[in-house]
Amino acid sequence: MADYKWTVLSNTTLGGLLASIDGTILLISLPVVFKGLGVDPFSVGTFPLLIWLLLGYGVVTATLLVTVGRLSDMWGRARMYNFGFAVFSTGSILLFLEPWPGAEGAWALVGFRLIQAVGASFLFANSAALLTDAFPPNERGKAMGVNQISFIGGSMIGLIVGGLLASVPDLPIGPFVLPTWRLIFLVSVPVGVFGTVWAYLRLKEISIRRPDQRIDFAGNATFGAGLTLVLVGITYGLLPYHGASTGWGSPWVVGALAGGIALLVAFVFIERWVPDPMFRLGLFRVRAFAAGTSASFLGSLARGGLMLLLVIWFQGIWLPLHGYSFAETPFWAGVLMMPMIGGFLCAGPVSGWLSDRYGPRLLATIGMSAGAVTFLALAAVPVDFAYWQVAIVLFANGAAMGMFAAPNAAAVMNSVPAENRGVASGMLATLQNAGQQMSLAIFFTVVIVALASGLGASVPTALHGAGVPPADATILGNAIASNPTGALFGTFLGENPMAGILAVVSTEPGWVPLSSAANATLLAPHFFASAIAPGFGSAISEAFLVAAGLTGVAAVISALRGGRYIHGVDDPESVRARQAAGAAPGPGAGAPGPGSSR
Repeated sequence: MADYKWTVLSNTTLGGLLASIDGTILLISLPVVFKGLGVDPFSVGTFPLLIWLLLGYGVVTATLLVTVGRLSDMWGRARMYNFGFAVFSTGSILLFLEPWPGAEGAWALVGFRLIQAVGASFLFANSAALLTDAFPPNERGKAMGVNQISFIGGSMIGLIVGGLLASVPDLPIGPFVLPTWRLIFLVSVPVGVFGTVWAYLRLKEISIRRPDQRIDFAGNATFGAGLTLVLVGITYGLLPYHGASTGWGSPWVVGALAGGIALLVAFVFIERWVPDPMFRLGLFRVRAFAAGTSASFLGSLARGGLMLLLVIWFQGIWLPLHGYSFAETPFWAGVLMMPMIGGFLCAGPVSGWLSDRYGPRLLATIGMSAGAVTFLALAAVPVDFAYWQVAIVLFANGAAMGMFAAPNAAAVMNSVPAENRGVASGMLATLQNAGQQMSLAIFFTVVIVALASGLGASVPTALHGAGVPPADATILGNAIASNPTGALFGTFLGENPMAGILAVVSTEPGWVPLSSAANATLLAPHFFASAIAPGFGSAISEAFLVAAGLTGVAAVISALRGGRYIHGVDDPESVRARQAAGAAPGPGAGAPGPGSSR
């Protein structure tokens, strides 16, 4: 058993790392994929493609996690984990081999990414449960520290890997050429196949299976459909609608959100009455579980949109302002993100080890509190900053999140009965992934709304300084300011947005051909960044203030989680049984006090 626990840790770490990397690898490398397929990233019809390539993976994983966790409790966690690795690897192979060019090929990538996401949901849902089965309570914090590094750190590493691969030229292999965009998807194929075979050969069932329980079809249907409608509605709320900068007024979006919320409300009532519910609502009566999952959800809300906003800030604003060409920005944006992963890697394992000795509450609370401070610091940083200042803040932010992740995950998994670990792991992962998806919508909305008001002032000033005639400046200013969503996406699509905008507005009535000097100024790499920088700076500051507020609330909830609590050791029934038998207190904290009550 001693050797087996390290097998579980290494395999689940590999699976989590791989699934998390593929969740974010496209954030930076998407321009290369669009270019390789011959898709115009600035076409209005491309926005749904862009949204689904960025967010579809997270929508599917968030929707399936609880269902997968419940099925794993019934049929075997190792078996379901193995199945997930196989599905993930199949999706990776299909992504690499995708045969069609153009928009048809891009939509095929969306479909294959969704297949990959189905496999990832099995990996996400079962990793924490497998570790909890394999490790004793006094070592779970350490194991969860490494595992949480793979999940949260993998999402950060995905940005760096995407930036590095995006800078690699097409590779000639004999008479064939391997395009860069295929290389981005190839990276997960050999690792995925290896992990699938390794999991099949080495993982074994040591959990208590409950095949006698019935599948909660009504709960699965209402939860899956409800969460899907909510997340899809949120996703499409980011798109422009009938001249508005966002789509929150679209009847389809409103209908999807209302229908999804209604189904989720129905789901809660269903789960209270069915004999074998998929979502164990009773677990929320355990303070350690309720506080840990709530704090994790709020942390994901704060952290999920952070990485995309940083990518936009680095790739679309800061790097062009400092003379980097658009072709170089994906690589350097990945490099500039490295302090964050460095901080996470330093703090994650240490905090897990310390939580085994001293309990999770203090470390998790300090981590979230420090995270709130770093978000406040980012809100105060000017849009054109000195990099060393931001690097320090990013390192501190990564360390804060690492300090929270491992103790919190271990506390959540320690608080549930062994037979419910799969569904508890799925519930925790669902809240984390759903929070990350909602975070993107929250921060995008905050930034787009603020940017819509800011562009009206900054763009005309920039156009006047470039020597653009008043009539042309009006046309150009309207084209940029009326579509803040396009401006926001345009900042990180790897091409000069002004080239596409000029090509469109040059056909407008009243357009006067520009002088060569004005045209050259508009097409300079730094112009678009400097034009939207003032509006973007105020917008992103507001987003970081929202993130600071969310992490501050998470810190308060974490502080209220109570003392160390291990199910079967610190619950009142177990304590009374030991006292009646004259046994010594268990390794949790002895008799439970008010902070450990259920």
